[in-house]
Amino acid sequence: MSEKTRVLFVCVHNAARSQMAEALLRHIAGDRFDVESAGFEPRPVNPLAVEAMRRIDIDISGAKSQQVFALFRAGRHYQYVIAVCDEATGERCPIFPGVSRRLHWSFEDPASYTGTDAQNLARTEVLRDAIRTRIVAWIDELERAGQLPASRARS
Repeated sequence: MSEKTRVLFVCVHNAARSQMAEALLRHIAGDRFDVESAGFEPRPVNPLAVEAMRRIDIDISGAKSQQVFALFRAGRHYQYVIAVCDEATGERCPIFPGVSRRLHWSFEDPASYTGTDAQNLARTEVLRDAIRTRIVAWIDELERAGQLPASRARS
């Protein structure tokens, strides 16, 4: 079996979007990807993200936010660094040095949501599903381009 494709999801705080993306990619295709997430200004994982993921039976309650430049200083390298910041904060998403491909998938930050807890959770679930859809489409793109072997099974 060939080496796994190394992916880093990055956002400003590594509290929701990048955490969900990491867990989703690991769940969908962890046999083909080695995946991490990090942020420029790490904060504790957003409880909305934890609950939204729990509702699809993925547990990120023990996830810890990481500082993106600590990963760089540790000598980590990735084939893909994917920024999942929204357009408004996209300028602040850090550029991870030394990667071969950088992608930007714009998603809004659940930390900016206003409303009741139930409304905010519902919006986070929509966000989670949008991230999952984007990941599945990206995997399909890589497979069609011959950059990733076809999966034996997908969740």
